[in-house]
Amino acid sequence: MEKKNLSEAVEYQEARFTKRILFQKGESVVFVLNFLPGQQLPTHKHPGTDVYIHALEGNGTLIVDDVEHAFDKGEVIHVAGDENFAYRNSGELPASLYVVLSKLPSSAYAENV
Repeated sequence: MEKKNLSEAVEYQEARFTKRILFQKGESVVFVLNFLPGQQLPTHKHPGTDVYIHALEGNGTLIVDDVEHAFDKGEVIHVAGDENFAYRNSGELPASLYVVLSKLPSSAYAENV
């Protein structure tokens, strides 16, 4: 068993959003993305992977296949690997997202940025 505290993965930086890995096991990875107001995750996809995202803090906008959706604290979504998606902290407070990728497309997805 491994146990971690989410607060250790919540870290904001002025220069860009941050990604903090919590667990990497087999083909899965769990991490937290942290955004200051105005910061964003570029549009991308995760082929062959299911993506689960829980809004831990703040609110923002998810863009899935070019359609914008409000995404607020406490909400959880699933994004299929073939869907294009992005996130923008469109709120006035910092935002953190808890992310699970159920199958790693490559080792690069399990690196802190």
